[in-house]
Amino acid sequence: MLEDNIDTAADLIPGDKAKIIKLSGKANLRKKLLDMGMVAGTMIEMIRHAPLGDPVQIKIKGYHLSLRRTEASHILIKKLR
Repeated sequence: MLEDNIDTAADLIPGDKAKIIKLSGKANLRKKLLDMGMVAGTMIEMIRHAPLGDPVQIKIKGYHLSLRRTEASHILIKKLR
């Protein structure tokens, strides 16, 4: 956990829902995530983790997206309770 209810998408467990706060990391990674729909204010849901924990599957804007755990760790989120 980073600060006051702000986590990363990699911290989510299956079934958790969250709102994207912002993206971190290098410019090329942020652009890649933005191109995939990871925009601040967008809701995401963690669907599943692969058996060894990598990759993770996230539902965003009605579709399922697989990301490496390292990529998901650059998506700063606020969990919905």
